[in-house]
Amino acid sequence: MPFPRASGILLHPTSLPGRFGIGDLGPEAYQFVDFLASTRQQLWQVLPLGPTGHGNSPYLCYSAMAGNPLLISLEELCNRSLLYPDELHELEHLSPHQIDFDRVIPVKTELLRRAADRFSEVASDEDRAALAQFSEECHFWVDEFAFFMALKNAHGGASWTEWPSDIARREPEAMAAWREKLAGDIFTHKFLQFEFHRQWQSLRQYARDRQIQIIGDIPIYVAHDSVDVWAYPENFMLDEETLAPAQMAGVPPDYFSETGQLWGNPTYNWEALKKSGFNWWIQRINALLGYVDIIRIDHFRGLQAFWSVPAGETTAINGEWVEAPGTELFEAVRQTFGKLPVMAEDLGMITPEVEALRDEFEFPGMKILHFAFGGGSDNPYLPFNYVENSVVYTGTHDNDTTVGWFEKMPDHERDRLQQYLGCISPEGIHWSLIRLALLSVSNQAITPLQDVLGYGSDCRMNTPGRSDGNWGWRYEAKVLTDEVSDRLRSLTELSNRATASME
Repeated sequence: MPFPRASGILLHPTSLPGRFGIGDLGPEAYQFVDFLASTRQQLWQVLPLGPTGHGNSPYLCYSAMAGNPLLISLEELCNRSLLYPDELHELEHLSPHQIDFDRVIPVKTELLRRAADRFSEVASDEDRAALAQFSEECHFWVDEFAFFMALKNAHGGASWTEWPSDIARREPEAMAAWREKLAGDIFTHKFLQFEFHRQWQSLRQYARDRQIQIIGDIPIYVAHDSVDVWAYPENFMLDEETLAPAQMAGVPPDYFSETGQLWGNPTYNWEALKKSGFNWWIQRINALLGYVDIIRIDHFRGLQAFWSVPAGETTAINGEWVEAPGTELFEAVRQTFGKLPVMAEDLGMITPEVEALRDEFEFPGMKILHFAFGGGSDNPYLPFNYVENSVVYTGTHDNDTTVGWFEKMPDHERDRLQQYLGCISPEGIHWSLIRLALLSVSNQAITPLQDVLGYGSDCRMNTPGRSDGNWGWRYEAKVLTDEVSDRLRSLTELSNRATASME
């Protein structure tokens, strides 16, 4: 659906400032919302909110529907006497600029378990009733997720395909025995989902009260080592003998890679999904709409046709395009939810069929200014080629920062950029691109916070293809100065993207 003219900031909550080594849903999250409101933004875009696994990527989560417990505010748990301030000291001396996941995860996980134990012992009847209501409302996913995580802990973190066959294949006797054995740990994981939900809903309401909508990200594929594949194997292309992916997702060879990209996620069994009325997808979207107001579908083209690579391949070369029932899926979703607040990540190898699927449901596509200055005047990322029903970005979480991009760009592209701009803003190239995005005809304009701050490549969020060192960037609260706020607010008002005044 087309959206009103608006602008916003891309920032994942892990990047928020705070005392405990990783951004969370505590006071600094509310202060960031205040910054958005003061600069007249209407949108806050986040990355997937799920519980991350190896590599800490929010695009490879243990669940497509659960929240990440690492985002839970420890201060809020202290306020409710589920933790005590002197228990938090071990996390108070970590870097404010980068997340040290190897140190944060074990310490914070232990603190969260401690809080769950205390809740079990001292929770009021009202709190227990709220947990029961949450469990009922989220029954489609929360019970299986809590069980999956408890099983994963019991098996030393091993992938579910490495568990004993009877529990990997969900045989009823094994399921019953393990549920009884792991009841305490199952409760812990369910409580943490309840607490994440409670804290997130409070923050979301705070944003709504300030006329700010949250854009959430839905990765098209799920991790093989996830509750979704373990609990619903019929929805995925798996080898019946090994339970490994029989068909793997990726993208074919292109200008950027001679061997393509082999992601390794199992592709969907679309025939089985169609027979169920796309129930898993509908539940997935319903769960996400419980967290966010607008959904960005990552790798949207895979819902029209996807690159499928047989098991055993080590590159994506020997794959093939397989058509997906995108129209039928979105029709089923529309029948459930009505008009869909969806954006399409339509980057990459886009065909007329992909564009037709996007346009059939009036989903805005993405325009990236970092891609605009190679090629000729027909480059679709040049602003004069935009349509109103689109979302323009300076760059995304997968791009370099604008300052880093400008420093590295080829001379001929830099010349073309300077010719296009006429002159570069004395405040820096990042403000030139922000201005270009905001003044474009695209209904929505999103800027990564790193670009608002003029940061370089060392503050990049993710470098695709790099296996470690990603997802850890954070900012300090003091950098959101009055000067930065005033400049962003002025451009937002100039471009007719501002919220109504709250005064």
